[in-house]
Amino acid sequence: MDIQGAALRIYVDDLETAIPFYERLTGARAMSFARGGVQVAAVGSFLLMSGPEAELEVLRKVTATIAVKDVEEAHRVLSGLGARIIAGPVATPVGRNLIVMHPDGAVFEYVDQAG
Repeated sequence: MDIQGAALRIYVDDLETAIPFYERLTGARAMSFARGGVQVAAVGSFLLMSGPEAELEVLRKVTATIAVKDVEEAHRVLSGLGARIIAGPVATPVGRNLIVMHPDGAVFEYVDQAG
């Protein structure tokens, strides 16, 4: 499994106010999309999220987002290592994702950019 990086999850009250700070900090442009009632902006290594607390409460249980080359491969490897697949793989606006609980109880989102 090819791990390509990780994104830090940051929950903000006002996404539009937060984006310019992170764009200046990273020198990267935000890529924004919505998923359910949550607004998301990927800016460099940061994943900013804003939305109803009920939906954010679920997202806060995920420790980090890990970019991989292929979510299907990640699914096979993680399953073989004894991880519990919570959700996915499923298509998202920017690729595919997989939510996994590692044997130690940590929950991670694995993502790729495949269509």
